[in-house]
Amino acid sequence: MNRWKPLIVLGTAQFLMVLDASVMNVSISQLVADFHTEVTTIQAVITLYTLVMAAFMLTGGKIGDMVGRRQVFVIGLVVYGIGSGLTALAPTVAVLALGWSVIEGLGAALVLPALAALVAGSYQGRERAIAYGVVGGLAGAGIAVGPLLGGWVTTYLTWRLVFAGEVVLVVAILAVMRWVPAQPPPKVRPALDVLGAALSAAGLALMVLAVLQSGTWGWVQPRNPPFTVLGFAPTLFAIGLGVVLLYLFSVHERHRERRGGTPLVSLDLFGNQPLRAGLVTLFNQNTVLLGLFFVIPLYLQVVQGLDAFQTGLRLLPVSVAMLATSMCGSLLLRFASSRTIVRTGLLVLLAATLWLIAAIGPQLKGASFAGAMALLGVGMGMLASQLGNTVQSSVRTEERSEAGGLQYTAQNLGSSLGTALIGALLIGALAASVTTRIESDPRVSEAVAQETGTHVEAGVSFVPADQVAADLAARTDIPPQEAEAIVGHYQDAQIQGLKSAVLACAIITGGALLFTRHLPTTRHLPTTRTAPRPSG
Repeated sequence: MNRWKPLIVLGTAQFLMVLDASVMNVSISQLVADFHTEVTTIQAVITLYTLVMAAFMLTGGKIGDMVGRRQVFVIGLVVYGIGSGLTALAPTVAVLALGWSVIEGLGAALVLPALAALVAGSYQGRERAIAYGVVGGLAGAGIAVGPLLGGWVTTYLTWRLVFAGEVVLVVAILAVMRWVPAQPPPKVRPALDVLGAALSAAGLALMVLAVLQSGTWGWVQPRNPPFTVLGFAPTLFAIGLGVVLLYLFSVHERHRERRGGTPLVSLDLFGNQPLRAGLVTLFNQNTVLLGLFFVIPLYLQVVQGLDAFQTGLRLLPVSVAMLATSMCGSLLLRFASSRTIVRTGLLVLLAATLWLIAAIGPQLKGASFAGAMALLGVGMGMLASQLGNTVQSSVRTEERSEAGGLQYTAQNLGSSLGTALIGALLIGALAASVTTRIESDPRVSEAVAQETGTHVEAGVSFVPADQVAADLAARTDIPPQEAEAIVGHYQDAQIQGLKSAVLACAIITGGALLFTRHLPTTRHLPTTRTAPRPSG
């Protein structure tokens, strides 16, 4: 049992990192009501959390090399606990974003690369595969418990209690940190590449921000941006500037290496084909997962009118299936290679998204929806059981912090882009569909159709149809029959937008298959167990 004590600590921390993201997704409607804001604002807060983690994960990994992985793990947990406490007390959206998105995000950026390296350093061989399967399973458990626990607490008490509970959990983890073996200090303490950290963070931030705001700003023709560039929407210009900054980051890293300095991340790692394949697949997996976990709660809460707890119950099949499947990772390796398992998982995930498109409709199809959710969990679990071990096992011991930083950068960049991109596609499809339907309906006068089109161009929100009906009823210049037609078209457009967003997830899943060629092809056979071996 003693050999698994480090895994208890590290796995619980992984569970904690995943928990509040799933709580936030299922509590969107309540957050909108509590802070008197809109869905897009909460979407921005959710995206900012994963964006902060993605932007600073490489820096967190390098700090682990400088200070020591175990020490940075502890520091990161303290920062994370402070952010959780502030989030629990947040009086405004701004404070919510500071506590959750920024402070918790920075804490996670310190914890996660160290966690990945500590797991790899504490176990080897078959035990390492088991450990990463358990860590992936506990990530699935966070997704499982988050919607259900968060939904129940949000509906019957308050979502703030979840974050207060996280503070207690952080204290409990810190109390048993002695279970994690001390890591030998780094032989050479590298200096932090401040310029590289700034360039990478700014480049990633600009790209995700542009995708997030594309629904409001427009891609080419401006909708409602704060400014224009040569008469065009700033979206593509911001993405282009982000690409330029990341290119300058790569040039700077190469120059720093040539001069004998320590780069933020060695770009030579990208020549490692199994590592690269694992990172790209992680990116795609989290783009799809977080995109779906943003869209599906909106369908259940806004369209179907379910509360947070009922939403958590509907999400339970995907959560339980993901937990169970990811826990079987080492068992699956007895029968197939990591590449085969990942490819099968992607095919299962593709089938689940297509099934989900068929299940989404004006009326909730309970059995069909639950089946699609369970299949989605199986596919995600197969991926989660393999990819962490693939990344860490493909590099040398001294490269594990860097690999951990890249692993969680890919994961959280995919998460932030998933929420931003799929959310933007949802709003864009909703706007296009509602405008087309109203303009082609003879029951709606030309003046009302033109006014509606103007409002949609300025930005459309994903709100309950009852709210749209109430807003129209309050106006005396729109006849009841026209108002009824507009509400009906808005309801139809919501379903069309949801289906379009899920279809985008299916396309991303199918495209991910193209990047699995260099994943490991050997099966991991059982070996003699060995005691945990600390590693630097």
